[in-house]
Amino acid sequence: MKTKPLKFTVLLVEDDYSISSIISYILEKEGYKVISISDGGSAVEVACKESPDLILLDWMLPRKSGIDICTELRDIKETSNIPIIIISSKGDSIDKVTGLERGADDYMTKPFSSIELLARIRAVVRRIRPAFGDKKLVFNDIEMDLSSYSVSRSGKNIKLSFIEFQILRLLMESPEKVFSRDDFIIKIWDPNSNVDYRTVDVHITRLRKALIDACPEKGNVIETIRMAGYKLRSI
Repeated sequence: MKTKPLKFTVLLVEDDYSISSIISYILEKEGYKVISISDGGSAVEVACKESPDLILLDWMLPRKSGIDICTELRDIKETSNIPIIIISSKGDSIDKVTGLERGADDYMTKPFSSIELLARIRAVVRRIRPAFGDKKLVFNDIEMDLSSYSVSRSGKNIKLSFIEFQILRLLMESPEKVFSRDDFIIKIWDPNSNVDYRTVDVHITRLRKALIDACPEKGNVIETIRMAGYKLRSI
């Protein structure tokens, strides 16, 4: 069985050498291990081989776009839960929503500061290394294994992104509680991040669809509470 490195490993997929060099320097100085590649065509293969803890993914890449790579990674069991942050010069809100809908956990617009980059990554580190142990959560017909990052509904496995998994975990830990968008931002991202309400809504929509697709006859379990937020509902 492959042994994970002790250092938090970041796969950086960026074709601009100057940007790649700067990001690599910043991360390595902070103690992260960086695997840097410039070709979109090999990104999925490298991700499967190296099993990084986080992927920083440029949108515009040779041979294959970051958006297509993101979609492929979400469809592969070994990489479906790896956090992905898209880094792109495309700053329109529609581009950001597209990235999130295709499976990215976060989206950063170039240029960005080293402080912002490190804050986003540290938020991921805090969420990816909690002391879960062998803890399991069950609500209705949904089962969540926190140690293996796996989710099933009515016995059918569900592929979720890292952020979708964290949102569902939060809801399942307090199934009767209504969580506001600010609650999700504070607990899952970072209170000082630039994550907006639209980002939260996009991830909720993706999570809701994944749960419905797994068991259409039982339908939606994530209830929208108008002017308040979201909660799980018993079925």
